[in-house]
Amino acid sequence: MAEKKPNALQTKLTPSAELGAVVGTGPIARGECVSKMWEYIKKNDLQNPANKREILADAKLKPIFGGKDKVSMFEMNKHLAGHLK
Repeated sequence: MAEKKPNALQTKLTPSAELGAVVGTGPIARGECVSKMWEYIKKNDLQNPANKREILADAKLKPIFGGKDKVSMFEMNKHLAGHLK
C-alpha cells in the first residue's frame, strides 16, 4: 500500500525570518504554526478585548501582518501563508 502523502496542514514548511521570530526557525507544519501563533497571541494578551476575533499586532507581529496594526483571525491565516515556503 502506498504511503499516505501528508495533507497541506501537515507538510513541513520553512517560516520567514519574521515568522521565525514568533514560531521558531525550524520547518513547521501550517497547523502547528497557527497553534504557536495563538499561543503567542494569548501569552502576550494581543486579542482585542472588545472583539476577540481581532488580533492586535505588536512589534513582532506587525511585519508578519504586512505592517497592519490589527487583523482578523481569518486574515491572520492569509498573512501566514505568505511567510511559509
